[in-house]
Order: sequence, then structure tokens, then C-alpha cells
Amino acid sequence: MRIAVTGSIATDHLMTFPGRFSDQLIADQLDRVSLSFLVDDLQIRRGGIAANISFGMGCLGLTPILVGAVGADFADYRSWLERHGVDCSSVHVSELHHTARFLCTTDESHNQIASFYTGAMAEARLIELQPIADRVGGLDLVVVSPNDPDAMLRHTDEARTRGIPFAADPSQQLARMDGEQIKTLVEGAAYLFGNDYEKALIEQKTGWSEEELLKRVGVRVTTLGPKGARVDRVGEPSLHIPPAPELGKADPTGVGDAFRAGFLSALSWGLSLERCAQVGNLTATHVLERVGCQEYELKRQVFLDRLSSAYGADAAAEVAPHLRCHHA
Repeated sequence: MRIAVTGSIATDHLMTFPGRFSDQLIADQLDRVSLSFLVDDLQIRRGGIAANISFGMGCLGLTPILVGAVGADFADYRSWLERHGVDCSSVHVSELHHTARFLCTTDESHNQIASFYTGAMAEARLIELQPIADRVGGLDLVVVSPNDPDAMLRHTDEARTRGIPFAADPSQQLARMDGEQIKTLVEGAAYLFGNDYEKALIEQKTGWSEEELLKRVGVRVTTLGPKGARVDRVGEPSLHIPPAPELGKADPTGVGDAFRAGFLSALSWGLSLERCAQVGNLTATHVLERVGCQEYELKRQVFLDRLSSAYGADAAAEVAPHLRCHHA
């Protein structure tokens, strides 16, 4: 299954605040907030949603096609991704801008305040999918994850026009987009990804009820944080997949991206939606246990053992023939 993952490619600056944001907010003065948080730690990591998803898929043994825009400073990052199985040949390199930057502060309750500098990402709107499909012999799925808004709309429209199945993952751009734009991104998607808050935001902005929205997509996948994930389809009972137990909690940044990587990998293996969500949950757990979105390692036997412990021996047995982890 040839999967193109479109979206942001960025460098993450991750900071930790040893307190709670909520303790610094004054209820009757929220209209003029002016705060500075003295942080204890700074980690500079590779990130960007499309890159994170692609990295996870590569770690599980796939060769995802990364589609996005970067600056000339991408050389080392490109080498890293290619060493982990990611096809970077369709990444656009800007002659004017640096690769995007994500700056995020996390408090002790794992709440986050973040800013995102677009940089070269603005040029993602220049990328056409058809040459990519021609290069690899066709595309089976296009993932449209958060990116330059015009790029998201273009890639969705092109996939729809060319009859290429697409997965809608607007998540972090929902706040910026209006209802009509969100409708354009969602309508006809084979898969719609989002967390429970984003699910409510999509419904609020589009004016569609949960039932109306479900009729417009093939499969709706909702991540529920510590409660796992839910998978919904019209005419089918809702599937709730409990989380995979974690060994510890370090940083939640990138957990959703890793879930998508696991889900899409299992989907490419032809496994059931339940198995897809289970592999997604376990991949996400690996990110939660480390600081940084691409600092985890997936080792085949360890992964299978943890999958078996979380979801049973049958789950591990179904995944085992397909799993080709990057790390030994």
C-alpha cells in the first residue's frame, strides 16, 4: 500500500514548566493575559506532524512518502528520516525560508501552550500530487495532515478529483479554519482523524451533527487520550479500544502522530480496524514514554510482547507476520 503523508515538517523546541498554567491565570483578567514562564528544560527535537507520522511508519517497517516543504537546513533531518525508511524524494526545498519551528511549553499536568512558525511550510501549496503518484506507480492513500491551509485544501481537492482515497486529519489547523473550509477537508474522506476535543470542534464549526458527519466519511477515528481510541462507521457498532499501558509518562507531544503512524501501518497490512487502533495505541505509548516525537525505538519482539500483554496473543499473532521494525 503506497501512502503519501502530506503536512508539516518542523523542528520542535520543547520546554517544561514546573507548575500549572491554570495557577497563573486570573479569572476576571483573561482578556489581558501577560505571562512569562520560567522553564526548567529545553529540548530541541525533530518534529512536524507529517514527518512524525512518516517516521513512525518507517520504524514499523513501511516506506511512507513524505510530502511537505522545508528549508535548506533540512539536510541532516532528511538523512535521519531516510535512515528510518522514509521516502523524502517528494519534499519541496524552499530557496527563501527556513524549515518551520514548533515552540511548546508543557506544565506538570501535561497541559501545553504552543506557537508555530510557518517558514517554508507556506510553499507546500505549490506541491502537486500527480507527479508523486507517477514517480511511485500510483498512490493508495493520501493523508492530509496539518499544513499550510491552502496546501491542505489543494491536496484534498486533488485527491478527490483524481479519485485517490484520502485521510482527513485537520487537527491543529481547526482553530484557524472556518466551517466551509473544514467541510471541504472532511467531505468524502475515507478516514477522519481527531481527538475528542477536535471532534466537537469540527461538529461545532460545520454545524453537522455526529450522525451527519459520520455519513460523510468512511471511518471516523477519535483518540481519547488516557481512555484509548474509538472507531465509528455508519451502520456499525462503535469500537472502543482501551489504551496500551505505559511504562511512564515523559511528554505527550507527538502522541497523536504516533497513533496515526501505527493505525496507518496496520491498515496497510490489511488488518481490521480494531487491530489498527491497537497498533496505533501502542505506538503512541512509546512516544509518551520519551521526550521528543522521534526519540523512541520500536523493537520487534518487545513490541509484540507489549501488544500481546495489552490486547492478547491473537493480536500479536496477527501483527507478527507484517512487523519489520527498523530497530533490532
